[in-house]
Amino acid sequence: MAEWSTRPGRPADMAPIHTLLGNTCDGEAVPSSGILADAIDRNLVLVAECDGEVTGCIVAEMPSPRHVRLTVVAVRADMRRRGMAARLLTEMMRQIPRNTDEPPLVSAVAHAEQPAATCLLLAAGFIGTRVLHTGGSDSAPLIHYQYKLRVEYIDPDARHLVAASAREQLAESLAPTDHAVTALVMLGGEPAFEIARFERDDPATLQSGEAAAGIAFSGSILAAVTFLLGFAFASTRFPDDVRLLLIGATFSTVLSLIIYASASGELARIRSNSFGRIMKWGNVLSEYGGVLPFVISLPVTYAQVSGDRWATMVLAVALAVAIGWYERSEFSIAYRFRRSPTEIVLMTLTALSPVAGAVLVATTTTSWPWTAVLAATLACRTWLYLFHRGSEEGIAERRRWQIRG
Repeated sequence: MAEWSTRPGRPADMAPIHTLLGNTCDGEAVPSSGILADAIDRNLVLVAECDGEVTGCIVAEMPSPRHVRLTVVAVRADMRRRGMAARLLTEMMRQIPRNTDEPPLVSAVAHAEQPAATCLLLAAGFIGTRVLHTGGSDSAPLIHYQYKLRVEYIDPDARHLVAASAREQLAESLAPTDHAVTALVMLGGEPAFEIARFERDDPATLQSGEAAAGIAFSGSILAAVTFLLGFAFASTRFPDDVRLLLIGATFSTVLSLIIYASASGELARIRSNSFGRIMKWGNVLSEYGGVLPFVISLPVTYAQVSGDRWATMVLAVALAVAIGWYERSEFSIAYRFRRSPTEIVLMTLTALSPVAGAVLVATTTTSWPWTAVLAATLACRTWLYLFHRGSEEGIAERRRWQIRG
């Protein structure tokens, strides 16, 4: 079997692409030379070649920065059933230009009685959302497909099958905005669409709940840090540097509360689509400025209260193991961002901090260097996540409000 590969389309490919499309597609589906040239300039053309010949291609248009329409996918007859069309579509979805923060909507149109094109789109993550009536009464209806950008849930009890030839029933089934084509099956020896109903979420309610949870969490941490800080001021043996660390934790936690409140205000006004960015600031400050300093200072507090070195070290080691496990788990803030070797070093220093602090305090050794290293480590991690990482995983893909002037 001959080997084939894919690559971006070039101006020199225009003639072979036109020849391929003319031999495999209806004349109305072949884009004009001007449209094809513009698509090549925008990196919206991929070709598959075998032995130097163009054997497949995919062409798209970008009428606006927020919408990409797949125009045509074609494969030479003798090269079909090798996964060429699926690979072209997958690579096109990977390299579609993204000129804005919001990923563009990718759509396609296919006849209801074209099972090959329907299966290709559904397998790539598209769903059919509506019927387009653009031809005469005798022509097969067109179905509009769009690529799913967000995760949504299908009601398992609200699914039904509609034969591809039942045009009126198909249009009626796709009329509700929460119904879509999710699969193509064989029913009585003929192709049929599976129509499913998607559960509609309320983004404002979800974000409001997230902001409320952030406020409640930071409020609880602030109460705990304040209590520990009061004990630190009441004890004459408590290290001054650890007092300063707790004061910094108090300030950072109060700041995260203010930021969460700002996220609630942004949600109420819905003016700038900055809810995710505001929540990232609140989440990072509450964890690296409030939670971790509070937890790491617990062995120091225990050492001052009990004076038992062995119990202090056992507590410190247990906390170090717990922090290390948490940092590697999916529950941590660090898990939501891309990790680098530098970040792994900072995570290791953070996990070992309880042991180092407990040793210094239990042996009445100067603890200023430890406090300085811990503060620098947490400050570096805060700076890294706030300014050198993108949005938290999952937040960027959430629905964005369209602002109209």
